[in-house]
Parts: sequence; structure tokens; C-alpha cells
Amino acid sequence: MTNTPALARATTAHIERFGAEPTLVTRAPGRVNIIGEHTDYNDGFALPMALPFDIAIAATPTGDRVITAQSEGFDPTTIDLDSPPDPNAGWAAYVHGIAHLLEEAGHRIGGWQGCLASDIPAGASLSSSAALTMAAGLAALGAGGSTIDRIELALLGQRVENEVLGFPSGNLDQLASVSGRRNSASLIDCRSVEVTPVPLPDGVEIVIMDTGTRRELVDSEYAARRADCERAAAQIGVDALRDATMTDLDRLSDEQLRMRARHVIGENQRTLDAAEAMQAGDAATLGALMSASHASLRDDYHVTSPALDAMAELAQTMPGCFGARMTGGGFAGGAVALVDAEATTTFIDAMAASYRPPAAQPAVKPVQFWPVTANAGAEILRFPS
Repeated sequence: MTNTPALARATTAHIERFGAEPTLVTRAPGRVNIIGEHTDYNDGFALPMALPFDIAIAATPTGDRVITAQSEGFDPTTIDLDSPPDPNAGWAAYVHGIAHLLEEAGHRIGGWQGCLASDIPAGASLSSSAALTMAAGLAALGAGGSTIDRIELALLGQRVENEVLGFPSGNLDQLASVSGRRNSASLIDCRSVEVTPVPLPDGVEIVIMDTGTRRELVDSEYAARRADCERAAAQIGVDALRDATMTDLDRLSDEQLRMRARHVIGENQRTLDAAEAMQAGDAATLGALMSASHASLRDDYHVTSPALDAMAELAQTMPGCFGARMTGGGFAGGAVALVDAEATTTFIDAMAASYRPPAAQPAVKPVQFWPVTANAGAEILRFPS
């Protein structure tokens, strides 16, 4: 069995609370998006990597219609599977929501009692909520003695965000969590949901840089960007901006819509070019594309922030760094850098010594840096016999 700190803690908590080893164990990783930001809800392309940070669930099926769960740092929760999910239930809304949609889609699920643990820093743009949804979905399926196609699970997880939580997200985070492969990123076609493994160039490392800032009340900004993209696509006359080209920008008289569309069209091409650079082992080109992505997100999409700009721009000046950009939805959270593996330690030390949270956006969590490797996707590690 794969062992992770989260898995070990969840298992220990299960034994302490329920007096026995768990018979059902699931895990799902967070993700870092190397490039391809705000393209998923435009039917475009993204290039994420599953992280070595997991959410793990250690559980025992109960044979009834109740989930009794406790998660580190939170009060225990009891979920009645015969009731509709409550969007205001915090983390339990994801656990309940995915079980509800799985059953609605015709899958056999069951109740369970168990413990959750996470190694994914919450709010750092690493998709802890998607990982929670995927791990909880596998737990509900395992308790019902059933399995599922991973892509279907991911798309149901997106519906939890859209229909249960009311957040108009795309499918990137869930697809990244289920499709991960060790030593490879995943080129995701968000329209066809085709996933192609793409190896990282030799001799480089991905470094996550958490600014320590966290988003507050920006869901409306995310929804506004999506609405802008839908308006732009409609005015151009295409189903989604994935189908538009730079010459189509001339059809948009509104400058804000032009900027939004320019980012998406350019980002889709940058993502495809990045996948080609990775296949060719071309770290310099990949890094330059990442830095160009950040500039576009800053200047055209307006989803960066003082802290994200300061972090990415500082990283770009460091010896051994090929490129850097914000990652995730934006406004706060984390950035990602592509670094020469031989320079990683020096890079992190220099960043830690030089980066200071800007006065315009102070950190509320510790500023942290992690070199990361690609992880496998969500899975049931122990299936009830």
C-alpha cells in the first residue's frame, strides 16, 4: 500500500476512534497547474500535475445510509444519505454532494464511518476541495462495493462544485486529481476530456511557492470572468473561446472582452506549445511560456494580485529558474516555478530570504516553498473484502 503522512494519520485516527484497522482506504492528490489557467471552462487545454500531497480517508463500511466522518481540525459530521446535501455544510458538503450525485447517476454507494487527513495546504491554489471530493467519492463507492470510470468520477465532482456549492468552475481540478501519473504531467483537453501523459524535461523540478495569502469573497470575480468569456464567444460566433483565433478579436468592440478572449486564446496555444516543449525536453521554452502565461493573467485576465506578482516576478530573476507564474484561480494563494534541479535548494533559499509579502496584500499563512514530483491519481488503496 502506498504510504503517505496523510494516510498514516487517517489510519491512526480510525484505530483510535473506532478501535480497529480500516477496511476501506482511499486517497486523492491535489494538483499544481503548470500552465493552462482559466481555460477549462472555455473548453480549452490545461497542463496540470498531480501532487505528492494527498487527502486520505480511512474508513469502515457500515451497511447503512449514514456517513460518520471526522477530519483533522474540524468537528465530526454525520451525513444522512437520504437527505439532500447542504451547500452550507463546509467540507461535509463535498462528501455528501459526491455521494448524492453518484447515486443519482445510478452507482451503488454505501455509508461508512471513518477519518480524513490532508497534506494539501488549504487555500494555496492546490485543489484540496477537488481532492476531498474524489477521495470521498471513492469511499462512498467502496462502501457500496462498486467502482467507477475515473473520468466520470471527475465530471461528477465538477457538478458538486457547480450544482451543490454553486461555484461555476471548470473540470480541470477534478480531472487532474484522478488522471495523475508518477513522473508525468497531464495534458487535458477539457472539451473531449482526453488526458495525455506528458513527461517533465530531465534535470528540472517544479517548485510550489505559497505566498501565504488567501482568497476572500472573490467567487463573484471568478463568475464574472466566465461570463465575460461566454459573452465574447457569443459575439465572435463560436461555441467556446477554444474555437476562436486571434484574428477573431477584431469582432469584439468591448476592450474588456477583447482582453479576456486574448488571454484564453493565447493560453490555449501556450499550453499546447508547453506540452510540445516538455516532450522535446526543452526546459527553456517551457519556462518562457510559463512566464508569458503569468503576464497574460496579470495584464489581460486581471486575476493575479500584488503577492502573486511579487512572487512570480522575483522567481523569474533567480539563477536556475526557467520561468514562473501564478497557479490556480488567482487573486491569492500560490505560484509555481520551473527550476534547474541542481539549483533547487539554492533557489528556495534565495526566495525565502528575498521574498517579502507586499503591504498591499499581507500574508495570513506562512510563506512556504516545496519542490514536488508528480504523483499517481486518486485510488482505492484498500477495498472491503
